[in-house]
Amino acid sequence: MKYVSLANNELSTSFKQAVIQGLAPDKSLYYPSYIPQWNASFIEEIPNLSNLEIALEAMRPFVDQDLSLSDLELILSDVLSFDFPLQKVGDYYSLELFHGPTLAFKDVGAGFMARCLGRFIQDEKEQKATVLVATSGDTGGAVANGFLGVEGIDVVILYPSGKVSPIQEKQLTTLGQNITALEVKGTFDDCQSMVKKAFVDADITSKVKLTSANSINVARWIPQMLYYIFAYKTLKNKGIQDDPVFAVPSGNFGNICAGMLAHKMGLPVSHFIACNNVNDTVVDFMNTGVYRAKDTVATISNAMDVGNPSNFVRILELFNKQKKELEVDFTACSYSDAETKVAMQEIYEQFNYVADPHGAVAYLGLKAYTAQNPTTAGVFLETAHPSKFIDVVESTLDIEVALPENVRHLMNREKQSIFTSNYEDLKSFLLQ
Repeated sequence: MKYVSLANNELSTSFKQAVIQGLAPDKSLYYPSYIPQWNASFIEEIPNLSNLEIALEAMRPFVDQDLSLSDLELILSDVLSFDFPLQKVGDYYSLELFHGPTLAFKDVGAGFMARCLGRFIQDEKEQKATVLVATSGDTGGAVANGFLGVEGIDVVILYPSGKVSPIQEKQLTTLGQNITALEVKGTFDDCQSMVKKAFVDADITSKVKLTSANSINVARWIPQMLYYIFAYKTLKNKGIQDDPVFAVPSGNFGNICAGMLAHKMGLPVSHFIACNNVNDTVVDFMNTGVYRAKDTVATISNAMDVGNPSNFVRILELFNKQKKELEVDFTACSYSDAETKVAMQEIYEQFNYVADPHGAVAYLGLKAYTAQNPTTAGVFLETAHPSKFIDVVESTLDIEVALPENVRHLMNREKQSIFTSNYEDLKSFLLQ
């Protein structure tokens, strides 16, 4: 498998170099040179396979020239060491993706990328690499945990000051070692803009080997397809015959894009619903056909506070840049904070289930879609544990939310961050 620049298919490279570089030389996203196709026998056999067997079959075509089957198995065994359960919630299912070490869906992609990049850097005997990443909340914690202590890698995480939850901030700022948190005066889009600017700044790139751990990196993006295959497996083992409808909380659109990649490879899926908060750039595109990036608005579902989602260009590529083709498989919707809180209350009062704000937005999108398109296989993704948004959840539901053990110990640790006002501050730090 080769990876090509989305802006210039003549620029191609290996999986290893795509992971190390993060972005193509023209600063566009990398994209697989072709979409592998699963045969019918694999799809039929999914209910009988282990998660590891599924993951090996799904991921092997994307890495086959750079990772041996035994190396891939070691990496996947490590990053898939927790469960991905489906919980019944009324007429729907919640796909819980928060049972990993940082209680967020990004643990699989971040862990996979960290292990690949650490291996590649050591194999190449290259200079130390710096992972530069922007986060709206959960990415930073997952990346920090995945790369903590990895030899040859420094991690610099930019996050918007005052716009992540207390637990998310602790996960970013208390680990030390090779992890540094830069607290940015601004929004996630400001953080992401600074990261992108650093990648094209010759003063920096001539001295520092930069790579990215956002879902723009293929090693972060592609493994997320596994969630959808695991959910399909569980539904079939429950005797559900309908092809699933997936409602996905969407910020930078990497997760839903990975699910749609799996669908293009052959996974039977009825429909994908991109569920947004009021940061509705893609909703507007689907309504008008015109893509206009927007300023970010802060919400209670902060991981989706993205006004210019990077991965939407990959979704368009999956559908030959044809909006009419995309509309067959894809719908986008948006909801306010007030609507999100009402949904959280409804889910709790009617089904005794505690949803975080992101899952509640996905629930609303699924409910609206299935009102017109009934199904027995409606799945909304719960992408973070409710404790990560404890203030919102407790005040909305009037309950106490217990902190899981793997974050409770962080709360007494001292925050360590470097306040960053502008790009020049970031540049100065990287050139130290």
